[in-house]
Amino acid sequence: MKKVLFVLVMMVSALAAQAQEMYLGGGISLWRNDDTERTKFSISPDFGYNFNSRWAVGAELVFSHESGEKDYSCNAFALAPYARYSFYENKIVRLFLDMGLGFSTSKVKHEDAKNGFEVGVKPGIAIKLNEHFSLISKVGFAGFRDDYFRGEDGLGVTFEGENISIGIDYEF
Repeated sequence: MKKVLFVLVMMVSALAAQAQEMYLGGGISLWRNDDTERTKFSISPDFGYNFNSRWAVGAELVFSHESGEKDYSCNAFALAPYARYSFYENKIVRLFLDMGLGFSTSKVKHEDAKNGFEVGVKPGIAIKLNEHFSLISKVGFAGFRDDYFRGEDGLGVTFEGENISIGIDYEF
């Protein structure tokens, strides 16, 4: 057990020693609709590893809570690993595609839990603020969803305003 723990500590230390190859970021959202008396909150940390200037792998974790009138309450969790391909970069702007899949489970109060998945591509842009921080935005989705906690089921492409995410990444 001590040897396994030592090897894990050494691996994490070696990865952390590499300059600006790992990143941590994410986003939060809060939405209130007074007409339906619904409030929705979500937090979505994102982490990854840059192999080089073109390729990275990462994952997004999501927790979402929605509540509303008549004792309505829904909690959702998702894990969405991805491979990121950066196809254009200059000193400030980087354009990329996040290709991946996501698994979710959501539970509405007094109902059975519903599990879902998505497979697809999310185009994005990163704007470098300084050496360590970047503003990240993903716009749209192209792929397949089945009972995933956000978006509609089926195969398709969407670039709606409600499908925009904005967050900050810290590279170390």
